[in-house]
Amino acid sequence: MAKGERLASRGDAGSMTTSFKGTAMSERTDDAPMHHGAPAHALERLVFFSDAVFAISITLLVIELKFPHLPWRASDHDFLQALAQMIPQFIGFIISFLVVGAFWSGHHRAFACARHWSPTLLMPNLFLLLSVAGMPFFTALVSDYYGRLVPSAAYCSWLMFVAVCNLWNNNMAVSPPVAADELDPEYAAMIRRRGWAVLLGTTTALALAFVNPWLGQPGLMTMPVWRKVLDALHKCGVIQKV
Repeated sequence: MAKGERLASRGDAGSMTTSFKGTAMSERTDDAPMHHGAPAHALERLVFFSDAVFAISITLLVIELKFPHLPWRASDHDFLQALAQMIPQFIGFIISFLVVGAFWSGHHRAFACARHWSPTLLMPNLFLLLSVAGMPFFTALVSDYYGRLVPSAAYCSWLMFVAVCNLWNNNMAVSPPVAADELDPEYAAMIRRRGWAVLLGTTTALALAFVNPWLGQPGLMTMPVWRKVLDALHKCGVIQKV
């Protein structure tokens, strides 16, 4: 009997090995989504990698804050004047820091709803990270030439690109087959509305930049207004899934 039990155990172990290998093969050859319990490492690696890119991009923003060179015998007045001349750079840094932080917060909120891995997540997430990685350059451009049309329009246009990638990526995270089976549809719709509000806010900022370049970055403050508008439309039943 003991020998028979050992054979049965070996048979069970063999079937478990075969089953595991089958799952691994499907992971490599099949694009079908798999449950979070099996390839959890894939979803976690995507989130960790995304967090790292967000952290690096938001840190690189401060590198563009370069204090001008002053002679050793410069007076306190000279230092204060140099700092005053850097006010546009500080404003650009603070605005972009908050913007990138808001995008990271949205990414975190959306992927908290994800429970299933799918290879279709890779492309939208990479595009979002690409757009976020470009923020330090466009922040430096608009900060060095604040109030000029081309830098202001370029900054707002790039933010529109980030917003499109953000909407695409987060929509994937809160939709089947990636989202949790028990995810509240209303919560998923709220996340989509936030994405659309960001896109509408950046579009408004770009339009204002062409009217007056000084209004480009302040136009980003319309995002909460658009969010309220979309929430009201959702409550009235004008928009359902958004």
